[in-house]
Order: sequence, then structure tokens, then C-alpha cells
Amino acid sequence: MPAAALQQKPLPTQSTAKRLVPLETPCAPVAKRPLPAGRPRDWYVTHNRRLKAMRLAIALLDSGVYLPDQARNETIRGTAARIGVHPPSDTTCHMVRAFMRYNR
Repeated sequence: MPAAALQQKPLPTQSTAKRLVPLETPCAPVAKRPLPAGRPRDWYVTHNRRLKAMRLAIALLDSGVYLPDQARNETIRGTAARIGVHPPSDTTCHMVRAFMRYNR
């Protein structure tokens, strides 16, 4: 058997600005830290809404919805149900589309 046939194929990589990251590398969960105390309530609401919108935008992109025009409220809410997140408000749906617009 030729030596070339015995060599393994290299793992596919994803190019980043700093390094090449193998796609099959499992990501370690990031340790959760408590939010800073003493901020106004509105700050916490906005912060959590941004996190939720980002999760939904990533899930939509992974499922093949790449354009903000494709992400109607019903599509976003269906994705939320699929990934186990409470149904988003109209404001959060708007924020999801804004994140997708920024991604282009």
C-alpha cells in the first residue's frame, strides 16, 4: 500500500483573523459570571435582550436564513421554539434582523 494512502486527511479549518481553528474542536462552555450590580433595571433588560437576539440570529444563520428579509417574526419565533428559548417580543425580533443586517 502506498504511503500516501496511509496518511489521514487534514481536518477542515475555519479561518479567523488570528489563527486557524478546526471545525470539529468542541467549544468549552464559558463560565457564567454574575452581572454587575448597581445598574439601572433597563440596562439588564437590554443586555439580556441582546444576548437572546444574538442567540437567535446565530441559530437562524445556521439553519440557512441569511437575509433579514427572510427572517419574519414567525420564522424567528419558530427558531426560538426549536432552540428552547421563550418566544421573543417584536422588539427582539427587530433586533435579530438588525444583527443579521450587520453581519452582511
